[in-house]
Amino acid sequence: MSRSPFSARSPQHVVVVGGGPAAHRFAEAALAAEDHHVRLTVLADEPWVPYDRVQLSAALTGPAGSVDLTLGGGTVWADPRVDLRLGTRAEALDPAARTVTTAAGEVLGYDELVLATGSAAARLDVPGAHHALVLRTLDDVAAIRAEVGRLRALHGRPPRGAVIGGGLLGLEAAGGLQELGAAATVVHSRRWLMNTQLDEGAGRALNALISARGVDLRLGERPTGIGLRRSDGEVCAVEFRDGPDLEADLVIVATGIRARDRLAYNAGIETAPRGGVVIDEACRTSAEHVWAIGEVASWNGECLGLVAPANAMAEIVADRLAGGRAGIGGFDTATKLKLAGVDVASFGDAHAATPECLEVVYADPARGMYQKLVVTQDAKTLLGGVFVGDAEPYNALRPLLGRELPGEPGAYLSASGGEAPAGELPDDAVLCSCNNVTTGAVREQIACGVHELGELKACSRAGTQCGSCVGMLKKTLDLELAKAGVEVSTALCEHFELSRPELFEAVRALDLGSWDEVLARFGTGLGCDVCKPVVASVLASQRDEYVLDAGRGALQDTNDRALANMQKDGTYSVVPRVPGGEITPEKLIVLGEVARRYGLYTKITGALRVDMFGARLEQLPEIWRELVDAGFESGQAYGKALRNVKSCVGSTWCRYGVQDSTGMAVRLELRYRGLRSPHKFKMGVSGCARECAEARGKDVGIISTTDGWNLYTGGNGGATPAHAQLLAQGLDDETLVRYVDRYLMYYIRTADRLQRTARWQEELDGGIEHVRAVVVEDSLGIGAELEEAMARHVERYEDEWAATLKDPERLRRFRSFVNDAAPDDSQAYVLERGQRRPATAAERERPAVLVAGPVLPVREGARRPAEL
Repeated sequence: MSRSPFSARSPQHVVVVGGGPAAHRFAEAALAAEDHHVRLTVLADEPWVPYDRVQLSAALTGPAGSVDLTLGGGTVWADPRVDLRLGTRAEALDPAARTVTTAAGEVLGYDELVLATGSAAARLDVPGAHHALVLRTLDDVAAIRAEVGRLRALHGRPPRGAVIGGGLLGLEAAGGLQELGAAATVVHSRRWLMNTQLDEGAGRALNALISARGVDLRLGERPTGIGLRRSDGEVCAVEFRDGPDLEADLVIVATGIRARDRLAYNAGIETAPRGGVVIDEACRTSAEHVWAIGEVASWNGECLGLVAPANAMAEIVADRLAGGRAGIGGFDTATKLKLAGVDVASFGDAHAATPECLEVVYADPARGMYQKLVVTQDAKTLLGGVFVGDAEPYNALRPLLGRELPGEPGAYLSASGGEAPAGELPDDAVLCSCNNVTTGAVREQIACGVHELGELKACSRAGTQCGSCVGMLKKTLDLELAKAGVEVSTALCEHFELSRPELFEAVRALDLGSWDEVLARFGTGLGCDVCKPVVASVLASQRDEYVLDAGRGALQDTNDRALANMQKDGTYSVVPRVPGGEITPEKLIVLGEVARRYGLYTKITGALRVDMFGARLEQLPEIWRELVDAGFESGQAYGKALRNVKSCVGSTWCRYGVQDSTGMAVRLELRYRGLRSPHKFKMGVSGCARECAEARGKDVGIISTTDGWNLYTGGNGGATPAHAQLLAQGLDDETLVRYVDRYLMYYIRTADRLQRTARWQEELDGGIEHVRAVVVEDSLGIGAELEEAMARHVERYEDEWAATLKDPERLRRFRSFVNDAAPDDSQAYVLERGQRRPATAAERERPAVLVAGPVLPVREGARRPAEL
C-alpha cells in the first residue's frame, strides 16, 4: 500500500465520511496544518453536530437536555473551509472514480477520502432481540430515558432493567438506569466484569464493588432470548438455557461494537475477518486515496473502541495529507470507568503478558479493592497497572508507562498505605493520552501565561475528553506556578472554584446536607476523585451522621467504606478503641478470645492499642458484635479522624509523674473520637518532662508540669516529621480542653484537602503566632463558636460499628459476593514467633514453610453473613 506523499501546497478536497469524535479530531488537525490548503466536506449521518460519545453516560444520568456533549464547542465547523452536512448518509463509494454518493443521490468528487464511520452497537442474535435497546448515540440516550419513564407510568413502580454485557459501556448503562430510578441487573458471560481490561483479581473486586451499589449480577451466563408477555407484547424477561429467567421490563444490550465497514466492503476495499477496514501504519486502506480512522479501522486485526487511538489515527492522516511522515507506533489503551462511587482504571500491560515481568499486587476482592503494578523483572520499569476501588495512583502512574519508576513499586499502592515519592513528570511524558499532550507542551502553555485550569485545558486540549488526567494537569499547573512565584489558585478542583476552607464555610452557612445539594449550589459537572471525598469529609465534620448513609458511602475513601483498614493479603485489621491505652483485664481477655477464635494476628501498636489482623470481610460484623457487646467501639484506624491519644501512666503509678496523664488522655480521646478532619490526627499526653508519651511528635501534644499543662500543636510523624510547637503553657484542665477544642475545630475549618496539622500550621500567615492569636487570644472572636461546634460533635457522636450492627441494610455491605459466597482460602501464610502472617513471594516458592489459610468457624449460635 505504498504511495508517494502529497504536496503540502496542493489544494485538496477531502471528504470525511462520518461525524463522530474521530472526524472532529481529523478536521481540527487538518485545518491546523501549516501550508496545507484544504477544503473539507464532512458527511454526518446523525442530526447532531459531532459530540463526545465517551460522555454519553453523563447525558443519560443528568437532567434532560442539561448536558452539552458538543466537541470543542463546535467551533471547528464555523471555519469557512468546512462544509458539515448533518443527516447525510454515504450510500456508495467508487475509489476508481474518486466519488462518493449520498443516500439522496448526490455524487461528490474528492481528492482524498477519510472513512470515519465508526461502529455500531452489537446486537443479540436471539429471539426477541429486536425489542432490546442499546447505548451508542444521543438518540439511544433519549430512547432509554423515554422508555424508563413510560414503564414507570405503565407499571406504577420502578422499572426492572437488564443490561447484557459487563464491559465499560454495560456498567455505565446499569449506573444510568439506577440514576433514572430503575433497578438494574448486569448479565455477563464471564465470571468477572470488564474481563477485557481487568485480570481475575481486579474483576472479582469490581464484581463486589458493583454489587455493593445495588446492581445485581448474573455472571457466567449467556441469554437465549428476550421474553415477551402474550397479553400486550411487552418485555417481561431475559431467558437462559440452564438458569432461571430474569424478570425485566427493559433490556439494554452492551456486548461490544461492530465496525461500520459496509461502505468500504461494497467498494472492494480490504476488510478484516473480524470486521473493520484494514489499514497500514499510515492509516491508508487498500484503495488509493482512501484512509480509515477510529473504530472502523482495523490495525493488526483489531478495531479499538477507545478515544486515544482514534485521535492518534486522525492526526496521522492529517499529517500525511500535509506531506508529513507520521505513523502508528502503538496506541494508548488505558481505560477508566465513569460511574459514581466506582473507581476503576487500567493501562499498559494490565494482564502481565510481558515475559518475565513482575506483578506487585494489593488485593481485597471481597470488598472491591485491588491494585496491581506490572513491572520489569528488576522491578524498575513500569509496564502497566490495574486499579479497582481506589484508582488515585492511576493519574500519576499512567504518564510513566515504559519509564523507570522513581521509587519502589509498592510505594505507589495507595491502598496499602504506600506514599509514592514526590517528583515531576519529564517533559516528554504524555500527560493526556486522549489528545497525546505531553507534559512539556503543558509547561510551555503555562510559561506563555496560561494560569487558569480551564484556559489551560482549552489551549493544550489536555483533559478535554475523558477527563481522567485533569488531576495531574492541575498538579502540574500548581507546581509550575509555584516555581515561577505566581500565586496558585486555591480552587478545590475544576468542579469547585471554592477552596476546601471556603467550601466548608459555605456548606455550614447554608446547612447543606448532601453531595447533590453541595454540587448544585457550588459545583459544576459530575465531580471527581478530588472533590467527592472532600465533600464527604466536610459533611461528616459538620453533621456527625452515619458516614455511609444517604449516598455518602460512594463519596468516602476506600477504608471508610469498609469501616476497616485493608491489609496486603486482602484481609482487614480490627482496631478497637482503647482510650489512653487504659484497659481492664476483662477487656483484654475479650480481645484475646476474639483473636484466638478467628485466628487473628495480634500486635500492640505504637498507639497503645491491640491491632488484630487477618479478618475477612464477612467476619467483620460478627467480630465487632462480640467487641461491641463487651464495651468496645471503633478505633477509626481507617478514617481521616482522631486515631488515638497516647499516654504514659503519669502520677497514678510513676514516681516522676506530675499529673494524671492517663485520665486526661482518656478524657480527650472520648471527647474527640469520631471527629472527621482534613487528615488523620493523633494526640499524646505525657505526665512529666521525660515525655514517655512522645507528645511533641503528635498533632496535639500535652506535657504536664508543676505549673499545669503545656500545650503543643502541629507535630507529625510520617515522611516529613515535625516537632510540635508550644502554643500555651501552665493550663488547668478546663482551659486546656477549651483550647484543644478551638484548635482542632479551627484546623478542620481552614485546612486544605489532606493537609496535616504541621503543614497547615506552617502555611498559615503568621504560623504558630497566628494560631496562638486565634486559639488563646480569640483574635477573630470565634472562640465560643468553635467550642459550640465541638460540643455538638460530642453530643451527636455515635460509634459507627454499633450503628452498623443495628441496621440490616447497613450490614448488607459486608455480605460475601452473591455468586461466590465461599471465602478465599488461597492466601499462603507462614508461622513466625507463634503467629500466622502472610507469606512473602520467596516463601511461596517453598511449600514446606507454608501453613494453610483455614476457613475459621463462626462461634456456636452466632449469626452468619447471610442472616446478618
